[in-house]
Amino acid sequence: MSTFLLEVVTPERKVYAQDVNMIVVKGVAGELGILPNHIPLVTPLKIAPVTIKKGNATEYIAVNGGFMEVRKDKVVILAESAEFPGDIDVERARAAKERAEKRLSAKRDEVDFRRAELALQRAMNRIETASKK
Repeated sequence: MSTFLLEVVTPERKVYAQDVNMIVVKGVAGELGILPNHIPLVTPLKIAPVTIKKGNATEYIAVNGGFMEVRKDKVVILAESAEFPGDIDVERARAAKERAEKRLSAKRDEVDFRRAELALQRAMNRIETASKK
């Protein structure tokens, strides 16, 4: 079975670097499945889990935005942050979700709506990814 190198990099560190069979990401234009020898591509990513297929195993990484560069034999995801399901503090993510929902329900002129919306998306991404342990 063909593979390609997947690297997930954040400003702090390289989170992941392994040969994989396939990944599924959510780009701004929709969901993308990447297989070996995919056409070169650069796309911004949404706040969403990345699904990694490696042999018969499936892994997940919570990615909070960023970009993906696809080359013939390598995919690099440059993310603002990235976490494995086991590294996610679910209670902290739930608290962040509640705070963001509370901010979004306030008067629109009293809150930075876009910032609260992004905080809610990040919290929900972390909760969803953590549930896939």
